Amino acid sequence: MSAIARPREGRMIGGVCAGLARRFGTTPTTMRVLFVASCLLPGPQFLLYLALWALLPSEDRKTAW
Repeated sequence: MSAIARPREGRMIGGVCAGLARRFGTTPTTMRVLFVASCLLPGPQFLLYLALWALLPSEDRKTAW
């Protein structure tokens, strides 16, 4: 399994949806639609997005372990 990282290309805002889409084998558009749809439900979706943006490494700074 590969680690989740925000890709350098294909980003719309922070690359979180693109990184999650790559990790789960779907398209970034599908992940973005799911995120926007989830924002219609109550919950901390936007805060989770901001936290992932801050915590996920960018692909160019990703280190190999």
